[in-house]
Amino acid sequence: MNLEYEFGYRARLKAPLAVGPGPYGARIFVEVEGGDFEGKRLKGKILTGGGDWLLAGADGFGRLDVRAQFLTDDGAAIYLAYYGIVEMTAKVQAALGDAKTGTDFGDQYFRAMPRMETGDPRYAWVNQTLFLSEGRVRPGPTVEYKVYRVA
Repeated sequence: MNLEYEFGYRARLKAPLAVGPGPYGARIFVEVEGGDFEGKRLKGKILTGGGDWLLAGADGFGRLDVRAQFLTDDGAAIYLAYYGIVEMTAKVQAALGDAKTGTDFGDQYFRAMPRMETGDPRYAWVNQTLFLSEGRVRPGPTVEYKVYRVA
């Protein structure tokens, strides 16, 4: 089994909305306001209307629950959803709240398992492919991911 780089993407985020502490941790909603993605086989923009329903735990980790819509440059709609985990370091928290700071890949544990689906036959291969990704937070705030195909 190998990991092969498939594409990268950047999603611009709106300011986080603290829903509040609950029985499982602090729920935070972060809305996606746009972005882009690019690889050898995929290229296009990230549409509005997606977001992350992050659950920040007392253990210092956030559980990601993300849904987004991609639109390829040639008009195919692709739904993206993933669960993952991010280490909520001081640097990550600062980056999410301040457009001047950011993190780098490897500064924190930030991994996800994207799942994609489409009805467009040109991209049907995404429906039968497993992906893994690593992320970071960039100024904006923006999240940036490297997405790998499990081969």
